[in-house]
Amino acid sequence: MSFSHNVKEELCSVITDRDKEYACFYGMLLFCRKFGADEILFRTESEQAADMFVKLSEKVIGHGRITGVSCTKKKNGVTVYSISIPRESDREEIIYRFRISSRSLIHRIGEDIIDNNNVFAFIAGAFLSCGSMTEPIKDYHMEFAVPFEELCGDLQKLLSELGMNARYIMRKNLYVLYFKGSEDIEDMLTLMGATRSSIELMNVKIYKDVRNKTNRIFNCDNANIARTLAASEKQIADIEYIMNTIGFESLSPELRNMAEVRLENPDVTLRELGELLDKPVGRSGANHRLQRLSEIAEDLRQRQRHDAAGTR
Repeated sequence: MSFSHNVKEELCSVITDRDKEYACFYGMLLFCRKFGADEILFRTESEQAADMFVKLSEKVIGHGRITGVSCTKKKNGVTVYSISIPRESDREEIIYRFRISSRSLIHRIGEDIIDNNNVFAFIAGAFLSCGSMTEPIKDYHMEFAVPFEELCGDLQKLLSELGMNARYIMRKNLYVLYFKGSEDIEDMLTLMGATRSSIELMNVKIYKDVRNKTNRIFNCDNANIARTLAASEKQIADIEYIMNTIGFESLSPELRNMAEVRLENPDVTLRELGELLDKPVGRSGANHRLQRLSEIAEDLRQRQRHDAAGTR
């Protein structure tokens, strides 16, 4: 199951008392694909959200099954549930219960319909109707795909009053209100009542941070190893050149010891190299001696090039 699906499943499980159900159903209705006297159509890929819409429809009307439900399968195997309210009288009753004029239906949030205690259930209903989330292991993104611009603006204003700042863009004739930051999404999940999902998102973020840090350390270590090996190859080439031209006997005891130790230990770091000497030195001391060997080798090469040029 996707993370978005799990969020909706959790939201359905926490909408329990009557006032929360009323506010949640208002959010589901107002933000569903079609809502008016002529047609009410709620569409979702969440079976739990579909069941919730059916249950709340019956509770508001107060009598038996009033909804029509159809299921279609998408190419990826996901089931889409479409719930309609076929009878005009039932649609009129729902619109009346939420104090909306059926013939001049304006898609705006009536803040007087939801009190402060249940505004969170209303937002949860909106998310059940038009919300979705990207898998947090891939990216941090939560959105509400709202069919009407004024309604999108009302939701943005409502969330802003609750301390949540969202942006919106237009995409495929929908007004998409979205959050990108992981902390904002965590706060939104908590605000709607999906605390378990919020904690799960935090755990995913911790995992990603640890993984990224591990990758950075691994890449850094690899880069350091590559640099160490490249430097070692140059040092060994210089030492072998000295050995094959003037021999180690011409070197001071300290440089001879360094040359011998480096040839025997081509893979160790400068610090480790210094510790292996007869008279151990630190990293700086080891580096200084190797640089001196490199200078001697370069002087010998220049002398050889000069001699070769003189014999021509």
